[in-house]
Amino acid sequence: MPSGIEVTKVALDDFAKVQRRMLLAKKENATETYANLKEEYIALKALLNVAGVNLTEIDKIKELCFSQPTRPNSNQ
Repeated sequence: MPSGIEVTKVALDDFAKVQRRMLLAKKENATETYANLKEEYIALKALLNVAGVNLTEIDKIKELCFSQPTRPNSNQ
């Protein structure tokens, strides 16, 4: 069974790979590919956060892993 360090290393490698592909998909305007990769990006980001990895320097995409709550528009 792999150790926690080994699992984290694989997740970091996968995270970097997904980010490279997301940036390429965005450049090529491949919206479906980007959306599909974003799902994997969010899962890997959550896993790395739980593992205690500081993503500040390595997260090139910086997408949120959760939805922002919407507030009702009181001006209507």
